[in-house]
Amino acid sequence: MDKELITAQALAEALHLSVETIWRYTREKKIPYIELGNKQYRYKKDDVIKALSNGSIQESASPYETEEPRKLTYQDYLLLPEEPGYHFEILDGMLIKEPAPNVMHQRVSRRLQRILEDYFWKVDPKGEVFDAPLDVTLHDVNVVQPDLLYVASEQEVIVKDIRIDGPPMLVVEILSPSTSRKDRLQKRRIYQEARVEHYWLVNPQEKTLECFAWRDGVYALVAGGMEEELVEHPNFPGLSITLKALWNKEI
Repeated sequence: MDKELITAQALAEALHLSVETIWRYTREKKIPYIELGNKQYRYKKDDVIKALSNGSIQESASPYETEEPRKLTYQDYLLLPEEPGYHFEILDGMLIKEPAPNVMHQRVSRRLQRILEDYFWKVDPKGEVFDAPLDVTLHDVNVVQPDLLYVASEQEVIVKDIRIDGPPMLVVEILSPSTSRKDRLQKRRIYQEARVEHYWLVNPQEKTLECFAWRDGVYALVAGGMEEELVEHPNFPGLSITLKALWNKEI
C-alpha cells in the first residue's frame, strides 16, 4: 500500500484528472488530504482511490462534451498549495502561474514604492500603499497581485485582514518580457472593468512609465515618460517622479 504523500499536481497526473478537480474535491472534502501548513495539502494516492472507488465523480473524456471548463474562483485560489519561487493569480477564472520577479523588477518596485509612500503620507496620511504579494479580489473569478497599489483613506472598507476586496485607487504593474502582453491587455481590461481609477505600467527594460486614468469607461493616457524624464501627474498635484531614480543602480 502506497503511504507516500504526494502533491495535488502529482495526484492529478496519477489519476488522469485535472488539478482543478483535485482542488475542488479537496474543498468539498470528497477526498482525504493532509494539511501540512498554510495552503500546503498532500495526499495518499491509495486512500484517494478508495474514496473515489464508486466512480460517480470521475471526469468524462467524452469528445461530445460541450460544456465550458468551470471558471476558478477565489475559493479555489485559497486551496492552492504554496510553491516556492512562483506566485499565482486567477484572471477571468483561469489560473496564471508565474516565476518570482527578478532583481531589476524588485529594485524598481522598491524605489517607486518609496516615492509613493512619501507622497501619499503628505496628502492622504490615512491612505495606504501596499506591495506584492497581496491578494486583490476584484470579482470572484479575478484574483490579482499587483506589484504596487494605493488604497485611499475613503476606501478603507476594502482593506480586509488577508486581502484587498475591491478596486484600489491606484494599481501599478511592473512589466517583464513574460508578463508584458498580459499586463497590457488582459489585466488592463480587468482593472478597467473593475473601475480602478488609475493604472500605471512600468517597463524597466524600455525604461518607460505610462499612467492611465479611468475616463468614461476606458483608460486614457494622462502622463508618461522615458529614460531620465520627469513625470508629473495631473491628478496627483505635487507628485513628481524622476525616472532616472527608478532605473539607475547607482542612485
